[in-house]
Amino acid sequence: MSTEESPYKGKTGIRRALNALGYSYSGFGSAFRNEDAFRQEVLLAVILVPLGTWLGPTGIAKALLVSSVLLVLVVELLNSAVEATVDRVSLDRHRLSKRAKDIGSAAVFLSLVNVVVVWGLVLLA
Repeated sequence: MSTEESPYKGKTGIRRALNALGYSYSGFGSAFRNEDAFRQEVLLAVILVPLGTWLGPTGIAKALLVSSVLLVLVVELLNSAVEATVDRVSLDRHRLSKRAKDIGSAAVFLSLVNVVVVWGLVLLA
């Protein structure tokens, strides 16, 4: 293993999969506890995912409706990770920190626009 890599790398097989599952669970919990936007989007998903499976006229339509909502959660998690990393590096105001946070926010916005477009096209077309 290269000295450039993380000392936590190197687990394989079932141990690695179990560790990854634990890290994912911890990440969901952390996002839910610390991120208001993630909690709001989870609430939206709790409503829209079942609704999408009910309203979608075909399997593909159901998949599009549900996956567009889940994409919002994925993008929000990534945005939260970027924000936490930027804040970890420095809490000082800096144009690059603002740029990173604004770009993450724009990604979340586009994922929300995607939900509106997909739901509109599937349900109204």
